[in-house]
Amino acid sequence: MQWLTLDATGASLVAKANDLLEAQRVVRKALPPVLAHGCRVANIDRQRVTLAVPGAAHATRLRQLTPTLLRALEVAGWNLTEVEIRVQAALTPTQESRPPRQVRPLDRDALACFRDLHEKVEPGPLADAIGRLLRHHG
Repeated sequence: MQWLTLDATGASLVAKANDLLEAQRVVRKALPPVLAHGCRVANIDRQRVTLAVPGAAHATRLRQLTPTLLRALEVAGWNLTEVEIRVQAALTPTQESRPPRQVRPLDRDALACFRDLHEKVEPGPLADAIGRLLRHHG
């Protein structure tokens, strides 16, 4: 069996990879699940973190969350002052790799509230929708 030995360059590459993975964990926790799923920490250089996203919509939403990301990274020990966002179409998530939807079934109290609402709402599209919801969960 041959052992892998790392020189100084290899060791610094491993350290850099570990840093990127740790920053990725922090970013994932700080973002909403669907946005976090498509976002990757691409680089950390000086006081800037570069994030790669699959499209312009992700980039726009991520720009709005920049202060939240910087705070989360600061709490985790990173001294970063800037977030750079790059669109990379190759990151487009496939159907299989989407995060699972967070679905909570309606409990008895919620269904009772919908029944009461259904009785009080005038006939129309809203009443029809509430009726379908009750039939589906009833």
